[in-house]
Amino acid sequence: MAKNIYVGNLPWNTSEEELREAFAPYGDIISAKIITDRETGRSRGFGFVEIDGDGADEAIRALDGSMFGGRTLKVNEARPRPQRQSRW
Repeated sequence: MAKNIYVGNLPWNTSEEELREAFAPYGDIISAKIITDRETGRSRGFGFVEIDGDGADEAIRALDGSMFGGRTLKVNEARPRPQRQSRW
């Protein structure tokens, strides 16, 4: 079963490929996405990695608090996004 992992405190210049490579030793990567600002297109400093199998828990243990590009990563299981209220 696949798990979605939150990865925070990413360096601003991190590419999705670099994010994918960092998690690759822990299992099959389904997707790696860096969240960007809607207006500027710049990284917001966090992203999500979807990883298949039991490697997700191992990746969280191994990479949470580790150094990546000179920054200390915050890695944990992603929580479901809350439903937004309709404005109308």
